[in-house]
Amino acid sequence: MNYDYIKIQERYDGQITEILLGPPPANIVCVKLMEEVLDCLKEQKGISSKKLIIFTGEGKHFSYGASVEEHLPETVNDMIPKFNQFIGEILACEIPTLAKVSGLCLGGGFELALACTFLFSDKTAKFAVPEIQLGVFPPVASVLLPFKGGDVFSSQMILTGETFGADRLFERGISNTVEEEGGLDASVGTFIEKMILPKSASSLKIACRAARLTLLDNYQQHINRLEELYLGDLMSTQDAEIGLRSFVEKRPPTWLNS
Repeated sequence: MNYDYIKIQERYDGQITEILLGPPPANIVCVKLMEEVLDCLKEQKGISSKKLIIFTGEGKHFSYGASVEEHLPETVNDMIPKFNQFIGEILACEIPTLAKVSGLCLGGGFELALACTFLFSDKTAKFAVPEIQLGVFPPVASVLLPFKGGDVFSSQMILTGETFGADRLFERGISNTVEEEGGLDASVGTFIEKMILPKSASSLKIACRAARLTLLDNYQQHINRLEELYLGDLMSTQDAEIGLRSFVEKRPPTWLNS
């Protein structure tokens, strides 16, 4: 199948699939990209020998985040449910997933990485959910970050939009490893060869379902309420629209504090 927003690389005789997000340098997680990823995941689920799906960014960065334009009032009621469903599908994927992160990993791109079973990064990686700087908040991160990184750290990320390096996420237990620049591919390759390929594909899938059961339940329990909070309370404020349009128009926001 040919895709416009992602590239697919099959490795290790088809046991491992690598999905490259694109187009670079931004690798924006827009609706079209999400649709292509979901089509790819559906195809991969039908392959009994599949043992791991890797997500990475084409070029130097993982992803600048979700499409801000698609979060404007004209399209947000369609975008937010689709994005939340997209993340839910990744969380529910019985094939283990691995985010391989270099460079910027922001907003919706970071939420995609958070949804993966494993997160490998190198020291060039920078993580943030900068939505608050646009007058909005990240619903998915509001569920996944407290579960994975604890309330204190997640509140700092969500309420400040602060950017953190890979070492900090490793300290919080959010990422599995931090490699030196240029060493990420070798690290992931060693992990695959030693820890994934020797395992039974069917057993890996069942164990993945077991290991992520509480995380998926937590997500499904809370994401609809956060979606309502975003689309109802937040998008009814003037400052949310001001922040989003200011970003699109490349000018600083002038908050009404309303």
